[in-house]
Amino acid sequence: MFQGSIATTDAERANPWLLLDKDMGAADGGDRVVPVIADANSMTYVLHKKLGDELVIDAGGKPVRLRFVAALSDSIFQSELLIAETSFVTLFPQWQGYQFLLMETPADRAAAVASALEKGAGDFGADAMSTADRIAAFHAVENTYLSTFKTLGGLGLLLGTVGLAAVLLRNVLERRRELALLGAIGYRRGDIFAIVVAENALLLAWGLAAGALCAVVAIAPAVAERGGQLPAAASAGLLVGAVFAAGLLSSIMATGAALGTPLLDALRSE
Repeated sequence: MFQGSIATTDAERANPWLLLDKDMGAADGGDRVVPVIADANSMTYVLHKKLGDELVIDAGGKPVRLRFVAALSDSIFQSELLIAETSFVTLFPQWQGYQFLLMETPADRAAAVASALEKGAGDFGADAMSTADRIAAFHAVENTYLSTFKTLGGLGLLLGTVGLAAVLLRNVLERRRELALLGAIGYRRGDIFAIVVAENALLLAWGLAAGALCAVVAIAPAVAERGGQLPAAASAGLLVGAVFAAGLLSSIMATGAALGTPLLDALRSE
């Protein structure tokens, strides 16, 4: 599946593979320009290129410009550059035969075909792998990073919850005189508890809203590049809900601890 391309005709938009056979002419310095297709993640994060950019390589002592004409989304060709066979033969005549073959087989016969290939071409070092396994292998590295960041994020959330509870507790303790005065004029302890928790919940909600808005603005370019698909939207929503719940729980605990102490001494000092 293509994530994007520089197609200019309806036929190329319907089938971006046609761009590999398109004549790109020559660059200003006379170097040959060859169209290539790459995996979107490899192109963006490994090569730091975008559609229309060029990568200069050495082919037989002559510089060749590879122009990125299309990008594949989450493909089996990560870390690979795809060019037309005619261009490859011209640029690299020393390479003979094929080292990478794609085969389409029925799902119920995939294991048998793979076993037959590895057995029949074992002398050539053949190794058969399903596309699902290959993509899973690519995702293993990505998932490791994500798991690490999630763990660090959970630790940060835990430390933030403890810190928030301490701040809220100190805030309520500093307002003991005010709370004692409210009790003296007729407010019950439950009413005071509800007022303080409601204030903290309102501040927490506004803080989360401001943080979420900043996060959306920060990832907006990546979302637009992915075609408007928000990555991990459900997980982000659960995280925001967890932060709000942790903050609300911290507020309840801090307010309860502060109101559990006698307020008479604070009222006398007032």
